[in-house]
Amino acid sequence: MNTTNPSLEEIQNFKGKYPKQLWYLFFSEMWERFSFYGMRGMLVIFMVNQLAMNDRVANLQYGATQAFVYAFTFIGGLFADKILGYRKSLFWGGLLMIVGSMILAYDPKQFFFFGISFTIIGTGFFKPNISTMVGKLYKDEDHRRDAGFSLFYAGVNLGALIGGYLCIAVANGSMLASIVPEHLRWNVAFGFAAFVMVISLLTFTQTQKSLGDIGLSPLADLEKSKRKTLEIVTYIGSLVIIPVVMTMVSNTEYTDIFMFIIGPASLLYLFYEMRNFSIAENKKLFAALVFIIFSIFFWAFFEQSGGSLSLFAAHNLDNTVLGIPLDANGVNNSANSFFVIVFAALVGLVWMWMHKRKIEPNTVVKFGLGFLFLAAGFYVFYYTKFFADATGKTSLDLFTFGWFIITFGELCLSPIGMSVMTKLSPHKTQAVMMGMWFLASAYGQYFAGLLGANIAEASENASNLEKLTVYADGYKDLAIYALIAGIVLIAISPLVKKLMQEVK
Repeated sequence: MNTTNPSLEEIQNFKGKYPKQLWYLFFSEMWERFSFYGMRGMLVIFMVNQLAMNDRVANLQYGATQAFVYAFTFIGGLFADKILGYRKSLFWGGLLMIVGSMILAYDPKQFFFFGISFTIIGTGFFKPNISTMVGKLYKDEDHRRDAGFSLFYAGVNLGALIGGYLCIAVANGSMLASIVPEHLRWNVAFGFAAFVMVISLLTFTQTQKSLGDIGLSPLADLEKSKRKTLEIVTYIGSLVIIPVVMTMVSNTEYTDIFMFIIGPASLLYLFYEMRNFSIAENKKLFAALVFIIFSIFFWAFFEQSGGSLSLFAAHNLDNTVLGIPLDANGVNNSANSFFVIVFAALVGLVWMWMHKRKIEPNTVVKFGLGFLFLAAGFYVFYYTKFFADATGKTSLDLFTFGWFIITFGELCLSPIGMSVMTKLSPHKTQAVMMGMWFLASAYGQYFAGLLGANIAEASENASNLEKLTVYADGYKDLAIYALIAGIVLIAISPLVKKLMQEVK
């Protein structure tokens, strides 16, 4: 057997639980997520502390930045599907992310939105395509796929845990303070994001031979000169659009217009593509849209972590977990990733155990369960108000327990969501559907930013105890909405299952 460049059949006929290529993609994605979540964890704090924005504006800017990141995964998926192929797309995206992080490391105050724009477009080219390649390692009917995506997801969270904590800790001076001079802390923190992205790209380039034909150019039948021209035009186009992205991200009203356009436009494009597919394929795409629409609601609630929950942690939580002194915002940023790492593989194994006994719930029911866990977690956030002292400080222990519950909701939905997108999409539209899956996250991020801004405004001149009540009651409302969504999903599961046909 040719070990350097195996055939697709050899890759998919792997023995054991996981194909070896999954580990290479796991590490490449892990370092990329370190870079991404390291940056994400710094944004709001940097905007408030260094760019002198108020909480409300910083929330809106944060929502806009994150929305663009995920929206561009749709566009990146489109170009990967039609022109670049997954591998070149991933490599180009990684290069742009490195450049963006290096610009921020050089002078974050002066070039903030310029550097951010590079990382937005870079992530758009990188993120959807590595997930699609994971899907390609499995045959369509291989039940080990969900376990594979759960493991891959643990890699995502390992990067998120380390990057999300390390970068902001260096920037705040709570780590490496004796080594990094105070005036260079933010530069070094952004520099870490660039450095680990280099490791991610090297990991990918050194192991990509093992992927056989997965992710190569979709235009292999075109003349080489025509193919090269199309690729170069794509590269140049993605650089030319950077000033446009910069303008839109720095003015949040443009973000509103963009979000009103990108969602409907992507749906129209999908319906246009659906003309070429059979009725059976189109039914599967409608099933995929059900998952996508519900996931928007899920992320709108879940992504409070970067918005209102950050402010809640800063104002209203004490600083110990099980008696150990910890930063409340650090816990808010990293508890979820920590629990995913601990429990992701276990949840994957539980699905396999249930599959063997023919009692595994179908994907729609798993999605519904995700919302029920989300509802329970937000109810715990609401319940923290009954443990508050006179100054409006409440239990970080209970708050952490809320994240523990929500993590199981995420594990029921997110890795399986990526997996089901690859199962329900015809091969020609796989990266586009993965892009639409991330576009749903963009809308979640966007709404999370708006919600965070509203809460910041509603509680602007309130006492700390009044702030706690405003936040907690908001989380109770979210818990009720999540509960309703979960019940609806489980109720319509027979209908969606029919649309999915043979896909489990």
